Amino acid sequence: QVHLVESGGGLVQAGGSLRLSCAASGSIDSFNAMGWYRQAPGKQRELVAIITSGNTNYADSVKGRFTISRDNAKNTVNLQMNSLKPEDTAVYYCNARGVLWRKTTFDSWGQGTQVTVSS
Repeated sequence: QVHLVESGGGLVQAGGSLRLSCAASGSIDSFNAMGWYRQAPGKQRELVAIITSGNTNYADSVKGRFTISRDNAKNTVNLQMNSLKPEDTAVYYCNARGVLWRKTTFDSWGQGTQVTVSS
């Protein structure tokens, strides 16, 4: 199993910044992708940003404001969020997909971290 632990959520005023981090642990052989999703009250979970071995992709709503990055040595993925808006308020979830040592695949989720942006 792969365990993901998120940190860095909180309350911030509009225009402010937060940095989310997600650390993965377990018998991981390789990652296919690591990403961040969010779910606001009454809405479906949506992709925020994802990073693969060579590419990054962002939701249109966060392009130019959020930056996703990975630290391969530490098995972590980070999300730097700048110019935050009230509509960014949501629970943010880390996701990781890849291959375990025993060559089976995994698709794991973190527990979620609350981000609240006040106007």
